[in-house]
Amino acid sequence: MKEKIKKAVTSALLSLGKKLAESDPSRGPAPVLRLERFVVEKPANPAFGHFSTNAAMVFSKDFAPFYAGVGGNKALALAADLAKEMDAPGLFEAIEIKGPGFVNFRVAREAWIETLREIIAAGADYGKGEPTGKRILVEFVSSNPTGPLHVGHGRGAAWGDAVANILAFLGNEVEREYYVNDAGNQINTLGRSLLFRLRNPAPDAEVPDGLYKGLYVLDLSGELKNELPPEFFERPDGELVPALAELGAEKILADMKGDLEHFGLRYDNWFSEKSLYAGGDVARAIETLKKNGHTYERDGALFFKSSDFGDDKDRVLVKSNGDHTYFASDVAYHDNKLKRGHDLLIDLLGADHGGYQARVSAAIQALGHPKEKLKVVLYQLVKLLRGGETVKMSTRAGEFVPFKMVLDEVSPDAARFLYLSQSHDSPIEFDLEAAKAKNRDNPVYYVQYLCARIFQVAKKAEAIFEKHPGPANLDLLREKDEIDLAARLESFPEAVRNAGAGLSPHLLASWLAETAGMFHRYYGEHRMVDENDPELSKARVRLALAVRAIAGRGLSLLGMGVPERMD
Repeated sequence: MKEKIKKAVTSALLSLGKKLAESDPSRGPAPVLRLERFVVEKPANPAFGHFSTNAAMVFSKDFAPFYAGVGGNKALALAADLAKEMDAPGLFEAIEIKGPGFVNFRVAREAWIETLREIIAAGADYGKGEPTGKRILVEFVSSNPTGPLHVGHGRGAAWGDAVANILAFLGNEVEREYYVNDAGNQINTLGRSLLFRLRNPAPDAEVPDGLYKGLYVLDLSGELKNELPPEFFERPDGELVPALAELGAEKILADMKGDLEHFGLRYDNWFSEKSLYAGGDVARAIETLKKNGHTYERDGALFFKSSDFGDDKDRVLVKSNGDHTYFASDVAYHDNKLKRGHDLLIDLLGADHGGYQARVSAAIQALGHPKEKLKVVLYQLVKLLRGGETVKMSTRAGEFVPFKMVLDEVSPDAARFLYLSQSHDSPIEFDLEAAKAKNRDNPVYYVQYLCARIFQVAKKAEAIFEKHPGPANLDLLREKDEIDLAARLESFPEAVRNAGAGLSPHLLASWLAETAGMFHRYYGEHRMVDENDPELSKARVRLALAVRAIAGRGLSLLGMGVPERMD
């Protein structure tokens, strides 16, 4: 609808300019307008109509010669002429001039009904984008396989999956990737931590600094001891530590995959950091940086000149002892991702990775890639509550709240919706009791109940449809609530586009919650199925099914189910 109105305004502007120039050539030719400057948008106050444009204010100077004799606000005079020039039969119920020159539009009921027909015809594909040919790689969660996923990782999982779904719906070719940090010092630390626990199995044993202290390490060491033959543990520490590290990381990664699968998440790729070394990617990336003059040596270490590309300081690639830094792996990894043919890389990271984008952006530029191909998004902390009280951290998990604990108590759908209820820029409070509530205070229950309620309404109406066959007459929908629902559904594509453009799935979650509220109010005030008025019943059920199709698509884009029945 917005595009239809913008097209009508554009046509009116051009037509008006031509007419004014022809009526008085002495005032100059028709103005040349930069039409991208004006907007059509929904007014903040619904009392001002369905849509509004600032075109008269934006172009008042361009049209000024033709209103030289007009006293007062020339934008108001232009707005009045623009309203008269609008030629869009059947589109508007009223056009009004407000404020300093806004032109407000009230869309005609018939136009909304015609839009509803288009929505019904498209079904769940309403708003789906045409193929863009753009390949996007979304990398998210990517927690080191040295300990369980925690409650914060759940936010990253929900966000990354939803963004991938939305971008794919908009026509992009999207892949989901988990980067497994299975090389480097943290894996060696896991091996040393497991060895310590094998030799010190008492739960209250004091764990030395530098080792992982969570009791999950004790549990894991016990599993390995029970599964492996005694001779495995007889080898020297220099062989035992890496062997324990590899086996422990495999088990932890398997648990992570289990948690994420329970959450309803599937990755296209599980990419191993070790493969970057085995395949020579790290060596090649460093050699390219050297060849291009972007490195130097100091105190026996190799530095990358990242400050030449906007970073706040240069970064170490190889330490003085010859070990590669994690940053060296990151450089090779992003080079690898871009060489796989991706047009855009989206990295979702926790808030503690604040300086990550600048250094990695510097690296990909130094390797010859455009900096626009990388987008790093940071998500803020999650505070877990139970009935308003902070949930204590788990010593067994290592002084954090495990994600598994959330999934043991809350349905994946409820968890996803709460994780996506606010922008990733804001910390969130995740209340377990609120997530389990079966009332309107739980937004996911409220939205999913909408889908279940409409399914049951449609089943109830089956007899009417059988007794009175034929298409529903949507022209019978005349209540304001019905037209408002049609207008609401029409805004779904824009909600999805905004969520995709801003990588902000919370915008879609908000749209769903508001739409659910509108429908539940409509349901409470109007009889949906009335055997004494079968034609109106058919029209209302068709409207309701359209609401269900669009709301169901929204839920699926956020990674949630569309139920037919709820308790």
